[in-house]
Amino acid sequence: MKHASIGPIAVVFPERCETNDDLQAEFPNWDLELIREKTGISARYIAAPEQTASDLAVQAARKLFATYDVSPESIDFLLFCTQTPDYPLPTTACLIQDRLGIPTEVGAIDFNLGCSGYVYGLSLAEGLIASGSAKRILLLTAETYSKYIDREDRSLRTIFGDAAAATLIEASDRRELAGFRFGTDGSGADTLLVGDGGARPEADAIRPRHRKRWASRLYMDGPALMSFTVDAIPRLLDQVRAAAGVANDQVDQYLLHQATRKMLEQLQQRLGMDDDRLPIRLEPYGNTVSCTLPILIEEQRLAGRLKPDAWNALVGFGVGWSWAGCLWSPPETGCRTRATSILPT
Repeated sequence: MKHASIGPIAVVFPERCETNDDLQAEFPNWDLELIREKTGISARYIAAPEQTASDLAVQAARKLFATYDVSPESIDFLLFCTQTPDYPLPTTACLIQDRLGIPTEVGAIDFNLGCSGYVYGLSLAEGLIASGSAKRILLLTAETYSKYIDREDRSLRTIFGDAAAATLIEASDRRELAGFRFGTDGSGADTLLVGDGGARPEADAIRPRHRKRWASRLYMDGPALMSFTVDAIPRLLDQVRAAAGVANDQVDQYLLHQATRKMLEQLQQRLGMDDDRLPIRLEPYGNTVSCTLPILIEEQRLAGRLKPDAWNALVGFGVGWSWAGCLWSPPETGCRTRATSILPT
């Protein structure tokens, strides 16, 4: 049986970088230093008004193809994770297939998951390859949450940034992904949502858990999300390790969705870990939703922090509520990158 292997990753950001200094100049009354201490974020990249998630995804895919000599004709399945699609329909993955010149024999789907989306994408790729349905998969994540955020929204504008990542997933005889486990609790849907733009009438739409303080289409209840995460993720990690038959001391790094520094520090404390084992790396680009994990993996590759054959936990959690985790043991080639920097040059 063949298994999914995480290959090269290409990351792109929009051109515009919005720093905390920019926000301080625009809003002198905001305490940006206190916000930075809590969020761990000093800058975010913001999509242009005419730029969509598919534009960023196509840019990331083309960067992947060019950097790693990958032919679009070799792709036989396209997975696209986003919560900011170009249209309600058609499927944005179909538009991306056409723009990239991938053969029409390819399978292409969108899946609407946020911060847990990358792990879900890996599980879908593992299933497609193990079943013999695909051999070379392009997993794309792209988000433009900034389009949901009002300019005066101090709580959200200081956190979320836009980005895209393209990951090549290939068939391999070696099993490097193990212990997939998932969680879903729709009772938390009212803590992070965009309540308009769908088919449900406004009068019958899900309401935010508490009063909205700003005019953003996106609503977030940070304390509720913090409580959910600190409760759910330690249990998930126990389940993942048990499913894979791997002990805690056999896991080298815990690579978690980069939400905010405060949330990750709470998890570090709960799990008894430090930055070396549970890294926090979101200061220069913020919370990029489904893109944080591929960005973090590429950062760890650049820094030489991935050890061949060592187990690493990959965990996503957030909107839905939805959470997912697995263990990943990269081969020697899975620890290399041709990138020189994550950030635009």
